Amino acid sequence: MYGWIFRNLPGPLWLRIVTSLVLIAAALVLMVQFLFPWMSEYTAFTDSTIGSASQP
Repeated sequence: MYGWIFRNLPGPLWLRIVTSLVLIAAALVLMVQFLFPWMSEYTAFTDSTIGSASQP
């Protein structure tokens, strides 16, 4: 799939590399801004169990 995308990007090799890097950076920014915060609501990774037990 990634090879197909890279081959179908327009321009010379250097432009395809730059375009690929920009697309990867945009995908990462979108995931960090929108996907990961939304997903954290449905996962228990941020739930802390330290101090949840009653102290004697």
